[in-house]
Amino acid sequence: MKGNNGVKFFLVIVTIAVLTYICASGNFFGIKVPGAYYNIRQGIDINGGIDAQLFAVGLDKAPTQEQLDSAKTVINKRCDKLGIFDRLVTTNVQNGSIFVEIPWKPGETNYDPDKAIQEIGATALLTFREVDETKKDEDGNYLPLDDKIILQGDDIVDASPQKNTESGGMQVSFTLSAAGKTKFAEATGRLIGKPIAIFMDDQFISAPNVESHITNGDARITLGSASDNAAVAEAKDLAETIRSGSIPFKLEAKYVNSISSLLGKGALDITVKAFILAFILVCVFMISYYRLPGILACIALVGHTVLQLLFISWTGMSLTLPGLAGVILTIGMGVDANIIIFERIKEELRNGKTLRAAIDVGFKRAFTAILDANMTTLIAAAALYIFGTGALVSFAMTLGLGVMLSFLTAVTVSRIMIKSVADLDIAKHHWLYGV
Repeated sequence: MKGNNGVKFFLVIVTIAVLTYICASGNFFGIKVPGAYYNIRQGIDINGGIDAQLFAVGLDKAPTQEQLDSAKTVINKRCDKLGIFDRLVTTNVQNGSIFVEIPWKPGETNYDPDKAIQEIGATALLTFREVDETKKDEDGNYLPLDDKIILQGDDIVDASPQKNTESGGMQVSFTLSAAGKTKFAEATGRLIGKPIAIFMDDQFISAPNVESHITNGDARITLGSASDNAAVAEAKDLAETIRSGSIPFKLEAKYVNSISSLLGKGALDITVKAFILAFILVCVFMISYYRLPGILACIALVGHTVLQLLFISWTGMSLTLPGLAGVILTIGMGVDANIIIFERIKEELRNGKTLRAAIDVGFKRAFTAILDANMTTLIAAAALYIFGTGALVSFAMTLGLGVMLSFLTAVTVSRIMIKSVADLDIAKHHWLYGV
């Protein structure tokens, strides 16, 4: 190998080895680090969990469907923030309750259903805040400033999605209490042309710009076209979120039960065996058919799988059986790009090109096909994530994540390794590349 390529190859192998060790052990040379595979939050269908009915208390009459929907929005947003995608949240207006089903936390051995339901909480604080426009998180959202709170949930009287008859777009109209009217008038007078951010607890919701001085306690947030289904859904969700800050009742957990994990553990064992078998068979095929590039593709596939498990563990998302199926599916998809590249390399070698030229041309000409194939799969995963619920969201997450990582490992990692190895005299024989 040439010096520079040799260093790259060595760094790739060491990086994959270190990440694999972290994933397997959860520590790095004696220092505990997050990311071990056993810290992955398992879904209800694997590890069991709890179900509970949350009843409205402190009311003179039963809550309306609108109020229950607002409370449901709060619970869903809290679950999203905690990475609990495998959950079921439904409302029952007849008895004024909300049914919630969530999985156990990873590593939990002392199963306490009452303690588990507290993880999502029964209340949430809605706030309208001033923001420092120069400070944002990695997603580009404003960060909450605790000392710049303009409104809280109890300042909101009502909120509803509406169609703007003038512009034809969607809007969310909300009405403020007397105290909220005064506070909002003062803030909008100072912040014309600047954003006011809406947070649920510390979770960013929206940041509309102030267009005028609002003094009458009636405000609106303008959104997209009323003919756009996404804008209509956004308006409904935002209205429910704002309205949820003024829910006039608390939620009390009753009939909290544990869900057994016995059946799930058996299904998990079978799925893990299928995962190992699929990995071995894919590697056997790649090595027997593509020889040296196949070996390098298998090394890259190890890195791909480890990175996927680390990401799932780091984010705290729950992994369901469909989600694990998504991980297994991306093992096969992870080498799709390698197959396209290697076939191009073989074709160029048969046409008389040198090994180095064949590798360069193979990667270059295969790139467009790989990008198109990954984009179509990502579109399908995004649609499933947006419109799916419960365990299907976990499948969409692992599928989308796996596709993105396979693009990285096939186009970048595999390229570094194969170009490095191709510098060796012993590795220049065309037979080693399937020709």
